[in-house]
Amino acid sequence: MDIKQYIESVMETVKKRNPGEPEFHQAVTEVLESLAPVLEAHPEYVEAGLIERLVEPERIIKFRVPWVDDNGKVQVNRGFRIQYNSAIGPYKGGIRFHPTVYEGIIKFLGFEQIFKNSLTGLPIGGGKGGSDFDPKGKSNGEVMRFCQSFMTELQKYIGADTDVPAGDIGVGAREIGYLFGQYKRLRDEYTGVLTGKGLTYGGSLARKEATGFGLCYFTEEMLKANGKSFKGQRVVVSGSGNVAIYAATKATELGATVVAMSDSNGYIYDANGVNLEVMKNIKEVRRARISEYVKEVPSAEYHEGCRNIWTVKCDVALPCATQNEIDEESAKTLIANGCYAVSEGANMPSTPEAIAAIQGAGLLFGPAKAANAGGVATSALEMSQNSMRYSWTFEEVDAKLHGIMVNIFKNCAESAEKYGMAGNYAAGANIAGFIKVAEAMMAQGIV
Repeated sequence: MDIKQYIESVMETVKKRNPGEPEFHQAVTEVLESLAPVLEAHPEYVEAGLIERLVEPERIIKFRVPWVDDNGKVQVNRGFRIQYNSAIGPYKGGIRFHPTVYEGIIKFLGFEQIFKNSLTGLPIGGGKGGSDFDPKGKSNGEVMRFCQSFMTELQKYIGADTDVPAGDIGVGAREIGYLFGQYKRLRDEYTGVLTGKGLTYGGSLARKEATGFGLCYFTEEMLKANGKSFKGQRVVVSGSGNVAIYAATKATELGATVVAMSDSNGYIYDANGVNLEVMKNIKEVRRARISEYVKEVPSAEYHEGCRNIWTVKCDVALPCATQNEIDEESAKTLIANGCYAVSEGANMPSTPEAIAAIQGAGLLFGPAKAANAGGVATSALEMSQNSMRYSWTFEEVDAKLHGIMVNIFKNCAESAEKYGMAGNYAAGANIAGFIKVAEAMMAQGIV
C-alpha cells in the first residue's frame, strides 16, 4: 500500500466525520504526515487499523452547565470532556474555560495530549476538557457556582485511576479549588482526581512554574545541541499567564534578556529587560491588563495589538499565548529580524505555513507537544505524590522536571535522526510519542 495515499484516505475520513473543526484537522494532519516513515517500517500498524483507531476518541462527553449569576439570572454553558486515548495510562489533560471552546478545540488539544503525555515517559493517557464559560469579569461567587455545576456532571466520568483533569486557559488555582471541593462533596473521596491543586490540599510545589520552566529546559537543550545557549540572547515571550511569566523567569535565570511580553489587548517592549516582579504583581496579584506595566516602568513602551509582538527583534521567540498566534507573515518577520529559534510554550501556537517557513529558513524549532510538556509532567508527579500521601520539595520536583525535559529533547532528536529527519524536532516528537502509544495499543488488542 502507498503510505501517502493511506494517510490521505485517513485524513479524508477525519474531515468527513468531524466537519467544521479546522484546529483538529490541522493537528491530525501534522502528526500523520510525519509518521509516514514509521508506517513504512511497521506495516503491522496499518494492518491493525491502528491509525484509524488513534484519530477517533475513545469517548466524548458533552453536557449542559446551568448556573445562576449574581443578578439571579440563569445562565447556560456547554461542558466537554474528551477521553481520547488510555493505552498507556489514565486520561490526563487540562480543562479550559474560554468563549472559543467548542468540540473541535477540545479534540485538537486531546489529540496533541496523547503524544505529549507519552513523551514525558510517565504512565498517562491523553484527554482534554472545557467549557465556553468565560471567567473574566465574573465574581468569585459566579465562578464557584459555575464550577460546582460543571463538576456535578463531570464527576460521573473521572477518577484518580480513570481520568485526572488539570487546569488550562481560564482554569487556575481558584477554579481548581472549587472543582475539587465539589468532587469531594459529591463523591466523599479525598483522592488525586485533579492536579494543579493548592499546596494545602494535595498540590505539588513547582506546578505553577512547570510549563514555563520546562519550556526553557527543553529550549536550552535544543540550543546546546546546536552550539548556542540562552546566555546573552534577546527573547520575546508572548502571553503573560503562568506559562509566559515562568518561561520569562527561567530564561532570565539562564542569562537571557526578555524584551517583550503581551496579553490579548497588546504588548509591552522593555529594552532593559522585563521587570518580572512588576509583571507578576500586575498579572498574578491584581489581574490587570499588561498596559499597566508602562505606568510603573516609564522607560518601557506599550503597543496595541498583541499579534505585532513578533515584529520585535529577538534571537529566540517563545510563543506562550494561544493556538495559531504565529502565522506565515509573523514567521517571515521573525526570520528577517534575525531570530534563530522558535520554541512553543502554548499549544499549537504556529500555523502549518509558519512552521514551514521557520524550518525552511533553517531556524531551530521546538514543537509544543515536546517543549511545553513540563506542565503535564509535573501534574503526573503530583499524582504520584497524592498516591503516596507525600510531598517532595520544590528542588526535588524541579530536578525531576529538568531530567524529564532533557530526556524529551534527547528522544525527539534521536527519533528524528533514526527516521532520516535529523534536526526536525517536530517530526521527532511525533514519532517518539507515537511509538510508545502504538506498541501499547498493539499489545492490548483491538479495543
